[in-house]
Amino acid sequence: MANSFPDQLAAGVRARRGSLRLSQRELAELAGVSERFVRFVEQGKRTVQLDSLIALLDTLGLELRVQTRTSPAARALAGPRAGGGLPAREQRAHELPGHGEPEDGPEARP
Repeated sequence: MANSFPDQLAAGVRARRGSLRLSQRELAELAGVSERFVRFVEQGKRTVQLDSLIALLDTLGLELRVQTRTSPAARALAGPRAGGGLPAREQRAHELPGHGEPEDGPEARP
């Protein structure tokens, strides 16, 4: 599958490393991972360690994001709502602390 997540990740990492003019070895040293790991990510290997991947992305100034999918399967899981997601207030309540808008409460008020 040409547009799979591992393939997109591989292309993004290769492109960013190239724009920074880093060799795989240099990137590995900066990120604290093995050169082999960098090669695996850039080849689109389907199984990699998450903590090592995050270190690699952080070194490149990239981030991994999790977003709601719009695939038919994801919409089916979301239920019958037209938007397929939670109302804004419920969605904020499900965000991780420190991410997104501040929670309602005394500490959030000026």
